[in-house]
Amino acid sequence: MTRARIAIDAMGGDYAPDEIVAGALRAREELDVEVLLVGDPEKINRYLQEHAPSTTPEIIPATDVVEMNEVPLVALKRKPNASINVAMELVKAGQADAVVSAGHSGAAMAAALLRLGRLPGIDRPAIGAVLPTLMAGKSVLVLDVGANVDCRPKYLEQFAIMGSIYSKYVLDVPDPKVGLLNIGEEDCKGNDIAVGANQLLRKNKQISFLGNAEGRDVMSGQFDVIVCDGFVGNILLKFAESLGSVLVQILREELPRGWRGRIGTAFLRPNLRKIKQRMDHAEHGGGLLLGVDGICIISHGSSQAPSIFNAIRLAQEAVDHQVSQRIQACYQQAVALEDQN
Repeated sequence: MTRARIAIDAMGGDYAPDEIVAGALRAREELDVEVLLVGDPEKINRYLQEHAPSTTPEIIPATDVVEMNEVPLVALKRKPNASINVAMELVKAGQADAVVSAGHSGAAMAAALLRLGRLPGIDRPAIGAVLPTLMAGKSVLVLDVGANVDCRPKYLEQFAIMGSIYSKYVLDVPDPKVGLLNIGEEDCKGNDIAVGANQLLRKNKQISFLGNAEGRDVMSGQFDVIVCDGFVGNILLKFAESLGSVLVQILREELPRGWRGRIGTAFLRPNLRKIKQRMDHAEHGGGLLLGVDGICIISHGSSQAPSIFNAIRLAQEAVDHQVSQRIQACYQQAVALEDQN
């Protein structure tokens, strides 16, 4: 198997390019990948000369960057040499296998759609995010977490199929259990979109649909894949991301003061670290944009080196497991079955 070539949007994110480059260099050392740093060569080289003078990663020049306050489509057209545009072009041209960006998420999604296009049979791509559950070692994939504010039942069905494929081949879940995020367990609950989606998911033989999942069920470990629209999913994701730091802070505040507290903290420190690690979004690196004809990882704007490293690892896994090709094959099979019927 050839080494995956990952194009890194070095100028995207609150801490670009320093933290982005640092994470990419770590991935270059510890993972079997090649990294292409896309961005301002002067700024990238300045970091390399100061922190890693002996390394010589490949740098792809890109003079512009899409700022967080810009309208994605307008900025992408006005700045054809923006780092996210150049990174996507590398994938389109076959010079890279995947893109990782911590920049403007809307711009990353728009650039992926404009340059890579949707996979055949997919109406809307979705961003999938991995969250921890009550079961140690088990996670849940939630999608969509921000790509589509409004959805149709058909879109949610497609999210379930794509999520099941990703969960099976990348997260190593043999038979992913799918849930539809709703306000009640009964099939008749929710708005018209939720009821319609429930009916489609019940009939779909390509997935293992357990039924509706309420908010309290998301992290229960009962489900492997949770589908919802991007409006609800984004709120859920950001709420979940805050839980780790809140939980650790509460534990620290509630420990006894004085010498007893210091001794207790010393004993609990490894456990506190594990708790934060299980809840920390940096451990997962970001979300995979499922449904486009290529691999694109959208990381948090606040991502630092550890998160970028994990995002590159996530991209490598998606490339190695041929996630896009499997989704496309799944839909070709579905179309063939419909034609037979």
